[in-house]
Amino acid sequence: MNRRMVIYTLGILLDIEAVLMLLPAAVSFMFGELRTGAMLVVASGAAAMVGTLGLFLCRKHDRTIYAKEGFVIVSLAWLAMTLFGALPFVFAGELGFVDAIFEIASGFTTTGASIITDLDKISRGLMFWRSFTHWIGGMGVLVLMMAILPSDTDGSVHILKAEMPGPTFGKLVPKLRKTAMILYLIYIGISATEAILLMCGGLNLYEALIYTFGTAGTGGFGLKGDSLTTYTPYVQWVIAIFMMLFGVNFNLYYLALMGKVKSAVKSRELWLYLSIIAVSICIVGFHIRTLYTNFGDTVRTSTFQVASIVTTTGYSTADFDSWNGVAKGMLFLLYFVGGCAGSTAGGIKISRLILLGKTIRRDLRHMVHPHSVGVVKFEGKRVSDQTLNGVTSFFLLYCAILAGVFLLLSVFEPSVNVETNLTATMATLNNVGPGFGKVGPYLSYAFYSPFSKLALTLSMLFGRLEIYPLILILSPNTWKRR
Repeated sequence: MNRRMVIYTLGILLDIEAVLMLLPAAVSFMFGELRTGAMLVVASGAAAMVGTLGLFLCRKHDRTIYAKEGFVIVSLAWLAMTLFGALPFVFAGELGFVDAIFEIASGFTTTGASIITDLDKISRGLMFWRSFTHWIGGMGVLVLMMAILPSDTDGSVHILKAEMPGPTFGKLVPKLRKTAMILYLIYIGISATEAILLMCGGLNLYEALIYTFGTAGTGGFGLKGDSLTTYTPYVQWVIAIFMMLFGVNFNLYYLALMGKVKSAVKSRELWLYLSIIAVSICIVGFHIRTLYTNFGDTVRTSTFQVASIVTTTGYSTADFDSWNGVAKGMLFLLYFVGGCAGSTAGGIKISRLILLGKTIRRDLRHMVHPHSVGVVKFEGKRVSDQTLNGVTSFFLLYCAILAGVFLLLSVFEPSVNVETNLTATMATLNNVGPGFGKVGPYLSYAFYSPFSKLALTLSMLFGRLEIYPLILILSPNTWKRR
């Protein structure tokens, strides 16, 4: 284990977080929230101090990164960013330590689950920081680091493999830093477009940025307790469309920008993603049609809610917990699907579901024809057995963690019904946010005990980092010196 390289990289990330905190501090000062702005500056200083100390102590080191270091850096980076990112809430006295950890972890992991029961009591600067963490975490904090800093390390690809969502990782261009820059430029471009369109719909710059951060990171933090219910149909349609756009693999946007539109639209994952959305909208719309007076409201509501759940954003324009069994059941299934690989969405990912299905079909065929040689292809390329085994292992670990967290909640929260505990676990592990029952779209997670909140926080991190990095740091073999 190249421990000095791990500490050095964590130092860089904490310094970056310290700089990022200055933006919400500036927002606080602009709105006259002097104490909140000062606390953000203090928290920024604490992160900068620890980060700079790490850089100083480990400035001379071997800069090679292997797979083991990559997983460790990603895991510890997200834990450290969450810890220091929670400090402004604690210093300002607006949230307790455990609640602040839960809230900011929900922000960075783009989950959108909240323990805040009255959003009006939170200062504007901290509301901005809370939503800004969605945008930072959406594309990934280490991707951001590689995009803005010259890469002077060998094996940085292991970091991106550990952080980027999906069963496989591929560079857009030969140089890794340029790949990170391209991804972030696309991310910034789509985000800016959404913010402008929201301002055209009557939102001020502050509101537009808050909801752009929540949409781009597919997170779901907002400014109102009823989410987007009271906003105009125009605003709801803009956010619905951009939620679906951010659930698409960003590699396809790059192909389209390079003039390879035909290659982009041939993606089987893209077409399955769009098909799932279309079918789900029809099913949900049909079963909620009696709740609305006209066809347009039905289409808009079903489209918005399906887009919100399948992309794991978590915004709502209706209390979907009160819908009938079929409509709720459809949304329940969408919790597990998620967006495309290489998007900002959470969930299992459509590409994994495709590969899992192909693996099952190959195994069934092999049972009937024992001497057949099954080759699994995805997007026209052969998929290695290592990747297929990884998908199967991921699914088994996913089920184990889902069951484990649910059982913990059942034991430590015996007064909470099964529906609430199960969907709370699903909503955090899949980075969706709202669930059913007591954690419905207009409610919060505030009633859970500190232990349960920490368990759900860990569930969010497992979901965002796709399990393996956090499991590997618990293994003694990971920490052995080479």
